[in-house]
Amino acid sequence: MINKYPLWKYLLILTVLAFGVIYAMPNLYPDDPAVQLTSQRSSVQVGEAEFSKVAKALDAAGIEHFGEEITSNTAVIRFRSDEDQLKAKTIIQETLGENYVVALNLAPTTPQWLVDLGAGPMKLGLDLRGGVHFLMEVDMKAAISQRNEVYASEIKTLLRTERIRYRRLTTKDGSISIRFNDAELRDQAKPLLRKEFADFMQTERDNAEGFFLELALSETAVRNIEDYAVKQNLTTLRNRVNELGVSEPLVQRQGRNRIVIELPGVQDTAAAKRVLGATANLEFRLEASSDTNTLDSEEHVFRNNPDRTAVLEKDIIITGNSVSNALSAFDENGQPQVNIDLDTQGGKLINRATRNNIRRRMAVLFVEHKMKTRIVEVAGEKVEQRTPYVEKHIISLATIQSALGNSFRITGLDSPAESSELALLLRAGSLAAPIYFVEERTIGPSLGKENIELGITSVQIGMALVVVFMLVYYRMFGLFANLALTANLVLLAALMSMMSATLTLPGIAGIVLTLGMAVDANVLIFSRIKEEIQNGMSPPMAIHSGFERAFITIFDANLTTLLVAVILFAVGTGPVKGFAVTLSLGILTSMFTAIMVTRALVNIAYGGRQLKKLSI
Repeated sequence: MINKYPLWKYLLILTVLAFGVIYAMPNLYPDDPAVQLTSQRSSVQVGEAEFSKVAKALDAAGIEHFGEEITSNTAVIRFRSDEDQLKAKTIIQETLGENYVVALNLAPTTPQWLVDLGAGPMKLGLDLRGGVHFLMEVDMKAAISQRNEVYASEIKTLLRTERIRYRRLTTKDGSISIRFNDAELRDQAKPLLRKEFADFMQTERDNAEGFFLELALSETAVRNIEDYAVKQNLTTLRNRVNELGVSEPLVQRQGRNRIVIELPGVQDTAAAKRVLGATANLEFRLEASSDTNTLDSEEHVFRNNPDRTAVLEKDIIITGNSVSNALSAFDENGQPQVNIDLDTQGGKLINRATRNNIRRRMAVLFVEHKMKTRIVEVAGEKVEQRTPYVEKHIISLATIQSALGNSFRITGLDSPAESSELALLLRAGSLAAPIYFVEERTIGPSLGKENIELGITSVQIGMALVVVFMLVYYRMFGLFANLALTANLVLLAALMSMMSATLTLPGIAGIVLTLGMAVDANVLIFSRIKEEIQNGMSPPMAIHSGFERAFITIFDANLTTLLVAVILFAVGTGPVKGFAVTLSLGILTSMFTAIMVTRALVNIAYGGRQLKKLSI
């Protein structure tokens, strides 16, 4: 019988619509402004004592807060407004001090039963929801200093290999000073160093202490090192953002030594801040022997036992820069560890060092460049003051039993969370130079609210105009088209939420365009039905013919548009991708609703009936 669907098609349509309603519902529950607290180290938890201090400080300031949650190592406090959220952040940072990360966040309000079904709201872009804006500055002096330390270690190795004796080698203020016992040894070293280290300018200096050769990097070399530091840090930060799984982030260079990072709708901004700002690196060093010169060694404490120390050689075998992959795992005793793979050069260096030092102990030194944050009063205003500092702690100190290769493991970590974070940082790549937060702020929460309201208004106006036109022009069939159009919006919201697609202002434009395209398919079908009736065909046959014959035209039109949307997504960036995503999904949902849902409604209303006229 024509104009009748089999039962399975009706059940399929009902199932899809029910699915759409459930997974679109979380978008009806707006997030609460919140502040998230976490410690500087992932292994340290935020306890009841810290949370109680924060609550008292907020109460004393008259800031209303609610919905407090404490998990394994973080606490989240909710607020009624964005203004309270911003005020609270300063108060909390001042209360807890520099050992805790205080970050702005948005806490979800989705009911638990929807969360249990895997439903969640769609992500909103920076122009709608706002997000976190970080301005970070690369420490150029530290970049030069770190590079000089590497050069100093290579120069020591070269002089020892060539059997040129020197008394002392020191680095200071971007230069390297080598002290010799006599001028003849210095003259032997000069051409060798000029050949192997052409980036240095050489000057001689003699005094009562000995014969010195001063090496200073040329201006061109300094600029190259600085430029490399910024580019490497840019790449590393992009990798870290990718590891965090942020949709449509912005990571770009600004000026000579700064990097801008914008993270729209980040759920865990405290963790993002800790991971992005962490300049953690590893250094592999041998334990100093009894005949090691005290000037060539230094003492360090253990990370998990401050009362235990060890004296290590200053010479670095390899650093985290040589790590090609790192994965968190557990050893045979169930303790956390990090499995490390080195690149070819790193493997050669570690193999040579361990092969020649069997029975000696090698340390893994964890180096962190941190920032102390404290609230100070300047000109009557409270501002954050940041002071950089460096922490070096020994993770492990193990006896070398045999020569190591490209793969080995690091133990001695405090917790699985710490091993996961260390693996993430090493996998994403180490920073070429320390980097510090210069500015942190949210991007236009009020502007985002206004954009959302304007975007919703545009969708409402567009839909209202379409609904009125369809009802006036196509009457009952217009009602069917409007119901299908509503289903289309619900399904589109559900798909975007499930795929974690980011909705931006251009994305809203894509939704508005989708409304027109969805109705356009119905217009083609209804026009074909009217044409068949005018040609003398019976209403039931006209309905059947209208849907069947219009399908190819609708399919071709939507397919070409879909291809354009895919190309836009492939070659576009940021807002263009947002537009392409909503347009692509809208095409798929409109094909389903305009053809199947509308046909189902028409079949229910007119199927199996002897009709003389249609309300079209």
